[in-house]
Amino acid sequence: MEALLKAGLPARICAVISNDPAAKGLATAAAHGIPTAVVDHKAYPTRGAFDTVLAQAIDAHHADLVVLAGFMRILSEDFVGRYRGRMINIHPSLLPSFTGLHTHRQALAAGVRIHGCTVHFVTPQLDHGPVIIQAAVPVLPGDTEETLAARVLAEEHRIYPQALRWLCEDRVSIDAAGHVVIRGAGQPSGALLSPATDA
Repeated sequence: MEALLKAGLPARICAVISNDPAAKGLATAAAHGIPTAVVDHKAYPTRGAFDTVLAQAIDAHHADLVVLAGFMRILSEDFVGRYRGRMINIHPSLLPSFTGLHTHRQALAAGVRIHGCTVHFVTPQLDHGPVIIQAAVPVLPGDTEETLAARVLAEEHRIYPQALRWLCEDRVSIDAAGHVVIRGAGQPSGALLSPATDA
């Protein structure tokens, strides 16, 4: 929330909605004069009932984009379809690797040398939507879940605002193969190698 506010995006954050009444982002938003709402999933008997009220709360603010950040609920196919192409999420791994929870633990257990984060469009398949941008970090000897998470989080704060800027500037599209195309984006040069080679 703070990273998005500091980014100076060419957009207005019209509301912050959470299913957790204690979410820190609610207080951050309120301190910046942004309307907030809570739709507590515990108050609804089914996922569908929760999704219906959540959609009503979103639609009341006429949002062009739905930006998930730390929203730890699986959304129904109907809900995802309602915001198809307008809902994005950030995930703390280089998708499609390490979907779901405890991604840093998964990365350490797998012994990978590179880990990272991904901003993607949300689709009904969990953590599998078209990738907008990714950032990679090395996995260092002696890393713990906490140290690796902190390194990834720093990159999350860089790439989420970037993805949103591209979307606000209408530079993002999806090609016939289902891959994201970003008009005017620079191409990466070289490669990130971990560990570094001797050459």
